[in-house]
Amino acid sequence: MHASDLQRPDPLIRIEHLTKQFGDFTAVDNVSIGIEKGELFALLGGSGCGKTTLLRMLAGFETPSAGRIFIDGKDVTNSPPYERPVNMMFQSYALFPHMSVEKNVAYGLKHENMTDAQRRDRVREMLDLVQLTPLAGRKPHQISGGQRQRVALARALAKQPKVLLLDEPLAALDKKLREHTQFEIANIQYKTGITFVVVTHDQEEAMTLASRIAVMDKGIVRQIGSATDVYEYPNSRFVAGFIGSITMFEGVVTESNKTHTLVEAPQTGGIIRARADQRLSPNQKVTIAVRPEKIALSRERPENEANVLSGIVQDLGYFGKDSLYRVKLPSGLVLSVNSVNSRRAGENERIAQWEDQVWLSFDPSSVILLTE
Repeated sequence: MHASDLQRPDPLIRIEHLTKQFGDFTAVDNVSIGIEKGELFALLGGSGCGKTTLLRMLAGFETPSAGRIFIDGKDVTNSPPYERPVNMMFQSYALFPHMSVEKNVAYGLKHENMTDAQRRDRVREMLDLVQLTPLAGRKPHQISGGQRQRVALARALAKQPKVLLLDEPLAALDKKLREHTQFEIANIQYKTGITFVVVTHDQEEAMTLASRIAVMDKGIVRQIGSATDVYEYPNSRFVAGFIGSITMFEGVVTESNKTHTLVEAPQTGGIIRARADQRLSPNQKVTIAVRPEKIALSRERPENEANVLSGIVQDLGYFGKDSLYRVKLPSGLVLSVNSVNSRRAGENERIAQWEDQVWLSFDPSSVILLTE
């Protein structure tokens, strides 16, 4: 497992060296993860990275080629889905169109050892949880996409599984509804205390929802950490490039001590100063990475700043809450800069226009140095 996982107490879900091959193709490659009880954990990655295959192995729909899966201390590697304390919510929601909302939620309980009164109470409790009690008698086609998503969630939670697996749960929703529903899911997870494992390709969704994120690429887990960990402290070029927007360029370390690291970066025409998050060796090659929102843009040269660059505004995009500037340095390197529009202004009142010469600056603590 990852070092951070090794220091944790015995997790609810323990995935050990899990591998899945389809012929010559390795979909999941020697993955080890520990997921805690009550955690909302996200598997994040692009198409074909192995995240859904990993989720299906947790559910019991795929058999691992190698490795073990433990849930609540029990080895479930070869157990069928119905013998696992797990339920899965599918991307399509898979609601029965001829059944009411109430009957859809109740369907998963029909084989449970419950009285009719207990079953009715559980369904009512689940509908209250997802705020759909007034719509209990409606059919799926009579409610919105967001409401259908909540019916599917209520049905999955009704059996009170120890683990709920969610495969791209918000993919069918529009952007605004997706953002609203992210907070609803996080709130429901907090109220129930059930462990949620969410598969998503949407980095913002993972960062909003999850307490921890596993970033996957080509069947391998590249990094596990909180949203802050993977965004502010990526451990590789892949993670830095996958999570959010970032500008990366190459450099060579000239000095590294306990307080700072100096890197010669030919594309900037000088030295970049970074905080000493790690000890590096002189002449070591590194990739320098800077997030767009960490860069300040001004018409005048800033005073007393460590990293100051000059360039020409090549592109400008206005997005309401902020503006994106793409600034070209003399070397041809283009840096992206986010500037928050904190007050209402007209086009002629922006910091800079196309073809303007501007100054860029960023604090050494904002510089990410990558060696992998």
